[in-house]
Amino acid sequence: MNAARLRRSTDIAAVRKIGRGVRDVAFTARIRPNDLSVMRLAVSAPRTVGISTIRNRARRRVREAFRQACAAIEPTPALDIVVTVRRDAIAADFSALRAAAEAAIGGTRQSSR
Repeated sequence: MNAARLRRSTDIAAVRKIGRGVRDVAFTARIRPNDLSVMRLAVSAPRTVGISTIRNRARRRVREAFRQACAAIEPTPALDIVVTVRRDAIAADFSALRAAAEAAIGGTRQSSR
């Protein structure tokens, strides 16, 4: 799978400003197509999610759900995704997280055609 992290603050700001919004119980995502051949992902968890260990666990779970969702789609979508984790991501079933990530990526791919 070709995936990378979205790290530059200017890139993240551009996705937040221009990207299409997707909401789920466990996360909110902003998604926009990019000119690269990889999916780039940035995951953030505000302090309202919990203490640092809980925020880190929630970030890891959501990042892995998007990684698996991207791996299940061929060819790899060329998207920039900025995800903000919600408190419900901690207790959510992982298969539900992955299904929500697939729906977010799949909906973007269909609407961009």
